[in-house]
Order: sequence, then structure tokens, then C-alpha cells
Amino acid sequence: MSQNTAILHVGLDVAKLSLQLHLAGRFHSLVNDPKGHAQLLKLLRSHPGAHVICEATGGYEQRVVQTLQAADLPVSIVEAGRVRYFARAQGLRAKTDPIDAAVLTDYGTTFKPTPTPGLSAQQQRLAAIAQRRRQLIHSRTMETNRADHYTDPLCVRQHRQFQKLLEKQIDQCDQAIADLIAADANLAQKAKRLEAIPGVGPVVAATVLAEMPELGKLNPQTAAALAGVAPYNRDSGELKGRRHISGGRRPVRCALYMATLSAVRYDRILKAFYTRLRAAGKKPLVAMTACMRKLVVLMNHLLKNEKFQLAS
Repeated sequence: MSQNTAILHVGLDVAKLSLQLHLAGRFHSLVNDPKGHAQLLKLLRSHPGAHVICEATGGYEQRVVQTLQAADLPVSIVEAGRVRYFARAQGLRAKTDPIDAAVLTDYGTTFKPTPTPGLSAQQQRLAAIAQRRRQLIHSRTMETNRADHYTDPLCVRQHRQFQKLLEKQIDQCDQAIADLIAADANLAQKAKRLEAIPGVGPVVAATVLAEMPELGKLNPQTAAALAGVAPYNRDSGELKGRRHISGGRRPVRCALYMATLSAVRYDRILKAFYTRLRAAGKKPLVAMTACMRKLVVLMNHLLKNEKFQLAS
């Protein structure tokens, strides 16, 4: 986009089947499919400075965002909760697709968010397979929890067959993730750096690289916030409330938790840090969260500074 072109923030409300566009004061209803995406591009190209603002909607926004990024049109994916609070601050309690699209336009004009960087084809596939692996793990856990209630021979047999199928597909995902990382020199180098940290294995490294591609380009505070392990104060006057973590990317936080469980046992620095917090009276989960925060900050530092080496 030319620096002399005025930026026009454009709100795009995304639903499973529809798109609501607020462009230059006018509303356009489109279908959330390839044909609708083509119409969207045509409308946006008539305004050279258009910068699209949309919310994360559980994946329904992915295809349209990829289409916009492929066409070199800037698009920012913003947190839905922030937009909702912004609307309430304006006195808007009603919620419809046109209202949401107009609010997104106002949000972009007010806060001017930076464009969300596009992912490479390798990163997109890595994220998709990592998500599929999590879904299979969840299904396996649910099926395992139901196993004790099966008494009929048919149910028992189907349970065993289903478990074998889930295990096979999880193994296929693991292999596909390993192949994807090995085929990309940049991802392979990052994964190698992350796996040098005690407690961080291939699955954790792949999850972090897939779900948090910004890692290595952030400051420590932002890295902790994106991972959802940054504590927020809740103080008012003389009241000193407990600090709580909030927001962030749940898959990354879950992966960090599993890695930290191992790291506090085998990494001397994190083990000493965890022990010191527990001795100071911190609850186990509070101490674990603090270790998770240290871990993601270390990951960010390792990827940012290639010359930095972990002490043996």
C-alpha cells in the first residue's frame, strides 16, 4: 500500500455462512464461500486504502483472511472480547451483523491495529495438523473415560477398535508434523532450538511454532500475554486482589503446561525457581504458571537470539 494512500478501515463481520461488510459507510451482505470472497475482493479493490478488520470467530474467518492476504490486502484479526467492550463503551448493547461490522470499522479507525501477518503454506498445514492432533487426543480421552461403562461384548469390541484407530491417526499426525518441520529449514532450526530446553519435546515445539508464529519477534511481556500466562492485577483503593491470568492462546498454554510439568523436575533452574516459590507459600498452580511464563519467555529469547546457548 502506498504511503500516500489514506487508510480506510473496513469492518468485516464473519459468520459460518455469511459475511457482513461495512465499507465507506455502506453495508454489503456476502456469502462466506469462494464466490463471496471474489465479490469481497472486487468491492475492496475499488478503495485502494482499504484495511479490513475482523474478529477471530473460531476458524470461520480463516479462508476469507487467507484470500485477502493472498491478494496483498491488509487484514487485522482482533480479539472479539475487546471489540465487544469497545461497543459497550459506546453505549451499543444491541448486536446484529451490520452493527458488528460498523463497530469493527470504528474499532479499526480508533486503534489502527497492525495487519496480521500471513502464514506460509507450511505453517498453515502445520497449524491444521496440530489442531487435528489435539482433537484426536480429546476424542481418545473421552473414549477412555467411557470404557469402564461398556459391558456388552459389541461395545467392548468397538471401543478397542476405535482406540486403535485413534492411536493410528495420532501417530499419522505426529509423523506428518515431523515431516513438515524437517522439510522447512527455518522451522527445523526453530524446532531444534526449542527442543534443547528440558521438557520441550517435538509435540510441544510443533504446537508452539504452529499456534504462535510470532514467537522470536516479541518482547517478554507480549510473549507471556499471547501465551495466556501473564498475570493481571485486580487492585482498587486499599483492596489488593489476587492476580489472574486471562486470554491468550489456549493450545499454547496447554502445551506449556505439559512441558513445565517435566521441566520443573529435570531443569535445575526451573526446578529451583518452582521450589523457591512453593517455599514462599505460593500454591502449586500459581508456581507452575510462573514457571510457564519463564518457559515461554525463554523460548522467545532463544528464537530471537540465535547465538544464545542454554547452559549445560
